[in-house]
Amino acid sequence: MINHVVLMKFKPQTSQADIDDLEKELDDLPNKIIQIHSYEFGRNLVRSDRSYDFALVSLFANLQTLDQYRNHPRHLKVLKKIRQLCDDIVTADFEGSDAGSTTIERSAWDISPLSKI
Repeated sequence: MINHVVLMKFKPQTSQADIDDLEKELDDLPNKIIQIHSYEFGRNLVRSDRSYDFALVSLFANLQTLDQYRNHPRHLKVLKKIRQLCDDIVTADFEGSDAGSTTIERSAWDISPLSKI
């Protein structure tokens, strides 16, 4: 799977209504673009000097489907809006690893609340 990550820093004058509208448009993209396998986005919860305001993470079967998404007219329309609202946008596209196959040693920090019953 190809992970597509986008981080956005809004312009100071970007209103909550602008962000609400963007979220509505983003929410509709998986209904219009069949190449999207998974699609999550949201506003930043933890503020720091280096944090961005908004993030989007999506999954695609391969680079070809990511490219089809990137060039889809609906995506291009939303991208235009994002560029109008943002001072800075960064992206990364990478082939994900299977975190489910990771093995770790359990420690006292990993004890499930159910195991304490």
